[in-house]
Amino acid sequence: MTTPLSAADPTRQRLFVYNGGFLRQKRVRRILALKGYDIRIGMPSETDLVGVWGKSPTAHRGEKIAARTNAKLVRVEDAFLRSVRPASGGDLPIGLNIDTRGVHFDSSAPSDLEVLVATHPLDDTALLDRARGGMARMKRSALSKYNNFAPETPFPKGIPDAGYVLVIDQTADDASITHSGANADTFREMLLDARLENPHATIVLKTHPETRTGHKGGHFDPANIGGNVVVLDQNTNPHRLLEGAIKVYAVSSQMGFEAIMAGHKPILYGQPFYAGWGLSEDRAPIDRRTRTLTRTQLFAGAMILYPTWYDPYRDALCSFEDALSTLEALTRTWREDHNGWAAPDMRLW
Repeated sequence: MTTPLSAADPTRQRLFVYNGGFLRQKRVRRILALKGYDIRIGMPSETDLVGVWGKSPTAHRGEKIAARTNAKLVRVEDAFLRSVRPASGGDLPIGLNIDTRGVHFDSSAPSDLEVLVATHPLDDTALLDRARGGMARMKRSALSKYNNFAPETPFPKGIPDAGYVLVIDQTADDASITHSGANADTFREMLLDARLENPHATIVLKTHPETRTGHKGGHFDPANIGGNVVVLDQNTNPHRLLEGAIKVYAVSSQMGFEAIMAGHKPILYGQPFYAGWGLSEDRAPIDRRTRTLTRTQLFAGAMILYPTWYDPYRDALCSFEDALSTLEALTRTWREDHNGWAAPDMRLW
């Protein structure tokens, strides 16, 4: 049962929104409420906040009102572990990235995440132990942002078990592409470079999970690629895929972050949140990012300290580890059940 939160509580902040998703999506509303935001519609004052969804097509409404009223903007996005299936499948998020400076994938200005990993000591032994444990659990449970895949499904014909170069595509309308300084030409340049730099290797072009359903399109036509490139368009275990790669190319996909977690130094053509910390080869450097991090420190900042995690069973905000437990359980259920069950000799009732 959801416990009501008092709108009269002086510790709460009024958050004015102009995107119907904030009002329709009960899970998003609840996480924001538990975080201390009182969602409103109408016109804010300069002491109020305006909430927008990342850099979505509707964000300009809130941006204009915030500029007119001097209210501060709060940008909201799904956390880096979201759900079993993508949002188009109807699954609800287990966490949000709530940012008061910008949005994590927009490299034009620092976000709360960038400031955090640039300035936080990230040297606490307990925190780093939690980060190491989290990385190990994600690999062991084969967890990523979306998880509707069977971890042991064999790769399609033409893809070796190991020794390939991995090139990561994204959906063509992904806001993280534009706001990381990239475009469709960037993807073509990335694939061309991968071919020229690895002429004797099999290149595996990994498409985004949502292109398989036809919900969104990618940047390449599989029928016209040819050469030493093999397209992988099935949902697959990213940890296993990264484990077999000898080199990884990405623009701004979260899978580039997972490549770092897997021990790679990915070659990046955009400016995602995980670029510029000495953990990647940046073809589009970000001069203001000068700190060198370990992958454990980056994981601690991006997965433990930055997101707001939610426990849907206790209806409460929770730790990264508790959110991970929730996603492990939901994912295990889906993986065990998605192919159905055989029940011979049972009556229909």
